[in-house]
Amino acid sequence: MQSLEALLDARVRAVTGVDPEMRPATKPQFGHFQSNVALRLAKQEGRPPRDVAADIVARLDVSDLCEPLEIAGPGFINFRIRSEVLAAAASAILEDAEGGLNISAHPQRVVIDYSAPNVAKQMHVGHLRSTIIGDCFNRVLRSLGHTVIAQNHIGDWGRQFGMLVEQILDEDLDPSTLDLASAEALYQRANNHLKADEDFAMRSRDRVVKLQAGDPQTLDIWQQLINVSLAGFNATYERMNVLLTDQDLAGESTYNSDLPVVCEDLESRGIAVVDDGALVAFVPGFNSPAILRNQRGGYGYATTDLAAIRHRVSDLSADRIIYVVGAPQTFHFEQVFAVAREAGYLPEDVVAQHVGFGQVLGADGKKFSTREGTAVPLNVLLDEAEAEAAPNIALAAIKYADLSSSLQKDYTFDAQRMVQTSGDTGPYLQYAHARMCQILRRAEAEDISFGAVTVLEEPAEQQLALLLSRFGEVVDEVADSLAPHKLCGYLYDVAGALARFYEACPVLKSEGEVRSSRLALCAATKTVMAKGLDLLGIDAPDRM
Repeated sequence: MQSLEALLDARVRAVTGVDPEMRPATKPQFGHFQSNVALRLAKQEGRPPRDVAADIVARLDVSDLCEPLEIAGPGFINFRIRSEVLAAAASAILEDAEGGLNISAHPQRVVIDYSAPNVAKQMHVGHLRSTIIGDCFNRVLRSLGHTVIAQNHIGDWGRQFGMLVEQILDEDLDPSTLDLASAEALYQRANNHLKADEDFAMRSRDRVVKLQAGDPQTLDIWQQLINVSLAGFNATYERMNVLLTDQDLAGESTYNSDLPVVCEDLESRGIAVVDDGALVAFVPGFNSPAILRNQRGGYGYATTDLAAIRHRVSDLSADRIIYVVGAPQTFHFEQVFAVAREAGYLPEDVVAQHVGFGQVLGADGKKFSTREGTAVPLNVLLDEAEAEAAPNIALAAIKYADLSSSLQKDYTFDAQRMVQTSGDTGPYLQYAHARMCQILRRAEAEDISFGAVTVLEEPAEQQLALLLSRFGEVVDEVADSLAPHKLCGYLYDVAGALARFYEACPVLKSEGEVRSSRLALCAATKTVMAKGLDLLGIDAPDRM
C-alpha cells in the first residue's frame, strides 16, 4: 500500500519537477504535511516565494486527497489530508491480509549468509548480531514475496579437526556423549596439547590429511562432532526464535571439492598467478592480493567464498546475495566480490552486499568478554536478560537493542535498561500491542462490535492513522537499504502516537460510530504492531 505522503510527493513532484521535500507539519494547525518547495524555486526564478506557491497551488490537483491547500508564512504550502481519506487508509490495513505490505511485482531469489558458528565451539557474543540481523532480513524479504535461501556457513572444516580427532582418540572418548560445552572444553584441551607436544602436533597434521582423503574412522568422528554441535546450535536458535534449520546448513566442507577447481580455473585464465609459491589474485584498487592457495598448498577463506558465490549464482540462481558478517571483514568481501566479478562468477546483474556490524559492548564500554578476555557464550547473554524479565520480553529487549540503531555502530548490552517497558525498547513496543489487545478483549466481553474506520476528527487519531499508512513503505525501504533501525524507529513512532491517541481519545467510553471507528483504529494499529514486531523476530504478546 502506497503511503499518503508518497502519493502527495508524487503529485507535487509532477507539477514542480523537483523534490518537494515533504515534511510532517510541526503543529496540528498547519495540517499534516508542509513543503518548502516554493521557497527553493523562488530563488531560481527570482520571484516572491508566495507568488510561486500560489502558482503551484493553482496547478496542483490533490482535492481527492486533501482539504483546500494553504500558503503559510513566507511561502510554505500546508497539506491537510481529508479525514475520510485517512479513515479509508486505516481501514485498508484491516482488510489486507498482509497488513498493508507491498508484495513485490518482481520477486527475487535472495541468498542470505548469516550466523555461521564454528563446530565444537559454543555460539558466543560474536554470533548474536549476525544471527539476529540475518533473521530480520530473512523475515522482511520473505514477507514481500521474495524467495529467501538462508545459508548457514558453519565452520566445519580445517586444520582444527586434526587435533580434535587425535585428542578424542588419545582420551578414548565416545564423541556421541559430548554436548557443545564439553566439545568446546575438548577443543581447549586439544589446543593446549598441540602447543605442548610436537609429536601430537605432527599426528594432528597427519590426521588432517586423512580427513581430506576420506579416511572412514576420521570422517565418522568428524561427523559426530558436527552432530553434537548442531544439537547445541539448534537449541540456541529455538531459544532465540530464529528461522534457521538444518536445511539451511552450507558449511565450509560443502565447498571442499570445489576449491582446487576454482584455483585451476582462475589460474588457467590468468586471473590468478603464482607469486612466491602462493596462488594469488591481484585486484585493481586493492593494496594486497587475495590469497587463494598458500605456499604449503592450503586454501584460504577467499577461495571458499569464491566457490560459495559460484554455487549460489549458478546452482541457487541468486539475484541478490547478502553477507551478514562483522564490519572487520569489509575488505575481505570487497576483494572477493571484485575477483568474482572478474571471473564471471558474479554477473553484473547479481547484487552482492556485505552488511557489516559493530561489536556488543559491556557496561564498561569495552568489548563484551569474560574476565579471561574470551568471548562470552551466547546463552550466558540470554540468561542475563532472562534474569530481568520473562523469556519473550528478554528476547524482545535483546533484538530491539541490536536492530534499533545503525548496524555499523557498537551497542552496549545493559539487560536492566533493555527490558524496561518505557522508553525506546522492545518491551515498550510489546506493551503497546498488548494494550490494544486488552481494549479489543474488553469490547468483545461487553459485546461491542465494530467495522471500518469511519470517523477521524481528533488530531491524535488522525496522526495515528497517517502513520499506519506508511507501514508498507517503511518495510520496502528496509528491504532495499537493509537498515532495520528504520522499522524500529517507525514502530516506536506508532507506539508513541498510540499513547497520545489513547490519552486524548476515549475508546470504550465513547459512543456510537465514534466508538466503532476508534475500535477499528485500535485493531488496525494492533495489526501493524504485530506484523512489524514479527519482522524484527519479536513476539507480540496479548498480555503483559
